[in-house]
Order: sequence, then C-alpha cells, then structure tokens
Amino acid sequence: MAKKLPGVEESTSYRTPSLKAGGKVLARLRTEAEGGLALVCAMEEKEALLASGDPAFFTTSHYDGYGYILVDLGQVDEDQLREMIEEAWRLRAPAKLRKELDAR
Repeated sequence: MAKKLPGVEESTSYRTPSLKAGGKVLARLRTEAEGGLALVCAMEEKEALLASGDPAFFTTSHYDGYGYILVDLGQVDEDQLREMIEEAWRLRAPAKLRKELDAR
C-alpha cells in the first residue's frame, strides 16, 4: 500500500523493517511482545482510535505522549489501513512529494 505513494522507501528502524518518506519513519513493524505495526498519526486520531474500542488499535506505555498508534494487522480493515498509511505519509513526506501526489 505504502509503496504506491511517492518517495516511500523500505528501510529499518530499531533493527526492524520500516517505511520511510523523505528519510523519516512513517511505519515500522514491531518485534516486541505485543507486536503490531507502529504507525505515525496525529494525537487526536490516536485518541479517537483508542476510544473507539476497535481491537485493531492499541498502544503501550512506551508510546504515551507520542503520535504513534499500534495496529494489529490481522484485525484492521484494509481500506482503513490504506487511509491511515496515506495520512502517516502526509505527516512525514516533504512538501514536494505531497504536491506530487496531489497533482495526480
């Protein structure tokens, strides 16, 4: 999904697979006990997702105060994940890349 966005590259972050845009991490797979995908998001979005009670979204104390939501890839709706990945990309991608996508 993310590879369809301009400038997304596969990389590593904390020795785990990650996706970056403009050199900035937008998502990374977690190897910690809870697993999941750590995905960049606005704090308001994180709070709303956690308040929704949807089991696809969770957090740990490590992410308190940070704009990252943890996503259970086995439970998340594919269309919702696609939208969230694009939003994470928009938060991290340089303006030039955002303009490129918007021009499509």
